[in-house]
Amino acid sequence: MSSNSLLRQLLTIPVIVAALGYMVDMYDLFLFNIVRVPSLKELGLTGDELFSKGLLILNVQMAGMLAGGILWGIIGDKKGRRSVLFGSILLYSLANIANGFVSAFPQYLVIRFIAGVGLAGELGAGITLVAEILPKEIRGYGTTLVATVGVLGAILAYFVADMFDWRISYFVGGGLGLALLLLRVSVFESGMFLHIKKKHVKRGNLLMLFSAWPRFSKYLCSILIGTPIWFVSGVLIFFSPEFGAALGVNEPIVAGKAVMLAFTGQVLGDLVSGYLSQRFRSRKKGMLIFLVGSYVLMLAYLLTKTQSLTTFYILCACLGFFNGYWTLFVTIAAELFGTNIRATVATTVPNFVRASVIPISALFVFGKGVFGLTTSAVLVATLIVTIAIIALSQLEETFSKDLEYEEEDVPDVTLPVVEAGNKQVVK
Repeated sequence: MSSNSLLRQLLTIPVIVAALGYMVDMYDLFLFNIVRVPSLKELGLTGDELFSKGLLILNVQMAGMLAGGILWGIIGDKKGRRSVLFGSILLYSLANIANGFVSAFPQYLVIRFIAGVGLAGELGAGITLVAEILPKEIRGYGTTLVATVGVLGAILAYFVADMFDWRISYFVGGGLGLALLLLRVSVFESGMFLHIKKKHVKRGNLLMLFSAWPRFSKYLCSILIGTPIWFVSGVLIFFSPEFGAALGVNEPIVAGKAVMLAFTGQVLGDLVSGYLSQRFRSRKKGMLIFLVGSYVLMLAYLLTKTQSLTTFYILCACLGFFNGYWTLFVTIAAELFGTNIRATVATTVPNFVRASVIPISALFVFGKGVFGLTTSAVLVATLIVTIAIIALSQLEETFSKDLEYEEEDVPDVTLPVVEAGNKQVVK
């Protein structure tokens, strides 16, 4: 396939619009990480409340994304990928605008939950649509493009928040989303979805993921391989000011700058991980390289005693680079399952991973009280990376997999069956 032909297939309207949508999604998702301290201070919070109340808002937002992931995933398989691309961006754009008007902490909490519900649908629907409309030989490039452009949204959030008040930053995010909504009118639906819509098969049935052990274990493993990404984003980078102080950095860490540098690194990481998966013709090999690299950088970040602000920020950028396997992780989730539940999987899996920051941060906070800040983080990092590598080893390779098939709604054939008269009974 010539480079011109490849470029033409990649730069279709659905791919471009999915990429821009994820950019706005990432802008909103990480804006709170950047404006946490100034926004909460303006609402009257001080001292340790900036940590505890900030963590509560983050967890509530992730809980909203968990609920939204289930909602949008089911809608994506029942009504179409295009429906989710419209509904999700409208909800989180309006929530963003509302966020700029908050005057009290409870309002902040509720609106971030609503925003989380809206944010949950963007990535899964976009990746599903791109994976289904592109040839299998190049769909990895398409999903890499979506993820890479998307990560630029977090970088954009830093610069907007640096130039404007935190309230204006939320207004900008909402405005960008509403502007992009107009572009989505020209997006066409996935042919695979339109084909299966004509069949009499169950679509968007979440219970199918739990009805058979092989399917459930595959679903669970596809979630576990992504949890280290959100340990880095939701703990190590989110609380970079606290880690910097504990490691002896002699100047205050600006959380927004740490987020910006981490996502700058992730842009490059997305490109490299996507290239490696195409070069090796293997999603799993590329992901394993990045998982191991991520753990090495976690240890470097947590165990390097330094008074250099520059060194600390460089470590943040390197951590972000190895978070770049997010592309591969979401692509694998979309490729593992049939068309009738693909959107459900591709939307719920990343949001379960995002929501994993709730138990992970709780485990980290518990360990912090027993072992101290950095030792607790090292122990949690070791645990989740080990689990992720084991989970990756259990998954099939999906690089060349044909995606035009559906999951059958059948009982788990692994359950023992015994004869009872003329009837078969499942124990």
